Amino acid sequence: MRLVTYRDSEGVHLGALRGDEVVSLASVAPDMLSLIDAGPAGLEAARAAVERGAGVPLSTVTLLAPIPRPRQNVICLGMNYVAHTIESYRARGREPKMPEYPVFFTKAAHTVCGPDDDIPLDPKVTNELDYEVELAFIIGKAGMNIPRNEAMEYVFGYTIINDISARDLQSRHQQFFKGKSLYRACPMGPCIVTTDEIPNPAGLGIRLRLNGETRQNSHTGDLIFDIPAIIEHLSLGMPLEPGMIVATGTPAGVGLGRTPPEYMRPGDVMEAEIDSIGILRNRIVGVA
Repeated sequence: MRLVTYRDSEGVHLGALRGDEVVSLASVAPDMLSLIDAGPAGLEAARAAVERGAGVPLSTVTLLAPIPRPRQNVICLGMNYVAHTIESYRARGREPKMPEYPVFFTKAAHTVCGPDDDIPLDPKVTNELDYEVELAFIIGKAGMNIPRNEAMEYVFGYTIINDISARDLQSRHQQFFKGKSLYRACPMGPCIVTTDEIPNPAGLGIRLRLNGETRQNSHTGDLIFDIPAIIEHLSLGMPLEPGMIVATGTPAGVGLGRTPPEYMRPGDVMEAEIDSIGILRNRIVGVA
């Protein structure tokens, strides 16, 4: 299924895409987190509702982030594609070195926004706003100390995240959190695709276009740490909970890595795309 959160004239609802229609899942669960909490029984009820339910044209509703307000910060990985690791080190004048262990950080929960939401750029805050297309997965059940060979049992589905980053704030504060946690710095969507529809998440094309120009173009098979490895490392001594969002890292081609670096300006349009999931489109708008 392709699960969404959408708004219509009556409010915000959980739904599922069926072709160019959206089918309400209000009879199954009030929101995405409740559906995830319901486990396999919830998914079965949702599938039945999609089969028998009446749909409305997708063009008549507004898609929001599939999980508009996460229960906790979004978990992210830094430098998890070889070519991006190299460009990141070189951009900072350092000798490239591949990580021995996953580099984890988080983005604040308030950063999450939806498809077609505008992303503010305040020159008083940053002059180095950058894009990062990423495959994200959603944890579907609780667990800790999860072995690699069982890791995929804990995945509910997949979505797209654009890990928007203020590079100058990263350098100024010498860590990731502040530069990654500006308002609306984590567009997410357009949907969550359940695992049955993506049996091989390691074979997906991933790309980002800026104003129609392809800037990032890779595939998820180039991850240094794949999803089972990420879950194994992350869950070591740390509980994973249903609804947790984990972004797996970005490929090469970010603005920081260009010569000279090129950062976004008001009016720029980003299109983050991953095969089998869709396109996440957002525009940069200036803040006076």
